[in-house]
Amino acid sequence: MAKKQKKYKLKTHKATAKRFRTTGSGKVVRTKGGKSHFRRRRSTRVKQQLDKMQMVSHTGTLKRIRKLAPYLGRYKANPPA
Repeated sequence: MAKKQKKYKLKTHKATAKRFRTTGSGKVVRTKGGKSHFRRRRSTRVKQQLDKMQMVSHTGTLKRIRKLAPYLGRYKANPPA
């Protein structure tokens, strides 16, 4: 009888998991920075643009995000207990 190989869980880098999300089609998106302070001098239009999600398009960055947060697209509605 062959012994079953144990599969290991990977740890999620929590800072990465908080900063990035995946869309329904699997694209990785992020929010823009610079929203916490020094917003008084900015125009309303620029402040509205900061609220939009930005798609991560650089392949090297995408690779790093997927490695740091391997379960990013899964377990959104029903996380494992």
